[in-house]
Parts: sequence; C-alpha cells; structure tokens
Amino acid sequence: MSAEPRRTPRESSPLRLVFFGTPEIAVPTLERLLASRHPVVGVVSQPDRGRGRGRKESPSPVAEVALRAGVPLLRPEKVGAADCVEAMRAWRPDLGVVVAFGQFLPKTVRELPAKGYLINAHASLLPRHRGAAPIARAILEGDAETGISVMRIEKEMDAGPVAAVARMPIAPRENTAELSSRLASLAADLILDVVEAIDAERVVWSEQDASRATHAAKIEKRDAILDPRERAQALARRIHALAPRPGASLVLVQGGTRTELKLLRADALPFACGEAPAPGTVDRSAPALPLRIATGEGWLVPLEMQRPGGKPLAIADFLRGFPIEADARFERAPEPA
Repeated sequence: MSAEPRRTPRESSPLRLVFFGTPEIAVPTLERLLASRHPVVGVVSQPDRGRGRGRKESPSPVAEVALRAGVPLLRPEKVGAADCVEAMRAWRPDLGVVVAFGQFLPKTVRELPAKGYLINAHASLLPRHRGAAPIARAILEGDAETGISVMRIEKEMDAGPVAAVARMPIAPRENTAELSSRLASLAADLILDVVEAIDAERVVWSEQDASRATHAAKIEKRDAILDPRERAQALARRIHALAPRPGASLVLVQGGTRTELKLLRADALPFACGEAPAPGTVDRSAPALPLRIATGEGWLVPLEMQRPGGKPLAIADFLRGFPIEADARFERAPEPA
C-alpha cells in the first residue's frame, strides 16, 4: 500500500456524506460508512431496472441498502438534472463518496459538497486501467496484481489526484466476480481511511502520471467470443475475465449439430514435444483431464462449463450429462448481432 493515510487518535466533528453507487461492489463501502461516525445524509443510485431471470424491475443493490437503512434516496435518470441537484443541496453534504455509480458527474455535482469535491474508489492501480471495466481488463491482460485507488473526481475519467492506494494480488483462475468481491471489501476499508484523513485535514493528494495511463474499455458482446486459434493462456484469461457473466463461448461441432457452450473456468497447458493438433481438436485421452481443446499454442483445459439453458457445472459433471466425443471439434462462436 502506498500513500495510505494513518489513523489519528484525535476525532474532529463528523462529515456529512452523500454516497453515489449502484452495483453490488459498492455495497460494502456504503455499509461501512453507515456504521461509521460519519452520517450518510443521502444516497444517489441508478433508477430501478429489470433484474434477474424474469427481468422484474427492482432497485439496485445500493438502493436496497439505502431503503433498508431509511436513508434519503435519489434514483435519477440524469444526476445533473436541476431537481436532483437541488435535492442533494438540501442534504448539506460535506463530502461526496462514489463507488461504481455509472453516470457522468457534472461540475455542479462534483463541487456541490462543502469540501468542494467528491472522492471515488476506483478498482485499479491508477493510472492503469482507467475506465468502465478495470477488473475484467486486469484479468484479461494477465496482470499479476490490481487494487483500489481512492482519487478526487475531475472532469476527465479517473484522472484526478490520488489520496491512497491498496494493492491486491490476482489469484490463479480467479474470475471477475470473485475478484470484485475481494476488491469491494478493500474499497470499504480504504474509503473510510481517506474520509478520516480528509476530516482530520491530513490527506495528501498525488497527481497521476498521465503518460502511463491505460484505458479499460467496457466489456462488449464480442469480447465473449473465444477463438481456438489463439493461445491457450490468452483464452483462459478471457474465460475468467468474462465469468460468470456474460461467459465466454465456443461452438461445439458434433454429430452434425452446432452447440454454443460457455466456458467459465479453465487451465492452460503446453503441448508435449511433437504435438501439433489443429486448433479446436478435442482430446479425451488424458486420464486426469476429462477434456482438452487444442489451441494455436497449447491445450485449453475446461474446468467448468455451461450448456444453453443449463447450470454451470464442473467439467466431470458436465460431461456426464452432455457427452463430448473424441471426434468432435470446437470452433469460434459467431459474431453477435
């Protein structure tokens, strides 16, 4: 951890906080702040959306916490709308805290608190992976570690000065959901430390080195397409970055039928000396490995798969219910419409 503020025994008057957040990753921070000495005077989240298998309209995870806690809640289509800004101003916040809110925050909102700014917990080691999908992109690019950076929000996305950074290794086979959960807890700890540092007037801001910035673009449907001509290691990273949702796909060609299957966890192994099977070739001969798929470089070894309409299953269970023959092959899934 670098530039992390240290606690002080002296406690000044609490800060009135307004919290901006939407998905599950933001919930631990909101809950931590609600349990702190700093009052959360209001919460702003995205409007209710269709969620779950039935797509029933329901509040976001953050909105649900606010409703249970009885905290004033706004769910605007546009956070910069005049009526929304006036409602937030009536809360008289000292500081704004943002975790995965999901809307652009205009200047009228950024400068609304008495301190004159908002802070944000971004799930990367800034300036690396600025943007919408830092967790998935860190896995996709094979980063050994990631973390949380608490920064001041400015007009340029994720480019504001940083108050604190906490690092976390990325475990082998760890997927986006699992890493998100660990980072959510880390963000809650670090945000509260920074709020205390701001309250005690001992926070130190460090400008980012813009020359080292990289962009973590939003995950698109085409990112979920696997191509067996790629290297096995790259394919395994893509599988973990896209798991559990939307899930990365290959098409199984077997017995004259084509079935798009999702791969949710996998290993990568090198070819043995002299091996050179065509990409997509199926191998069922290894006793300890129920299924291997040849790639452009090495074997992709599925560990968890899902058929259309089915549940994610460990590979041995999957193959019992959906046999894959040795003469089958895998191909790249079609481009999304």
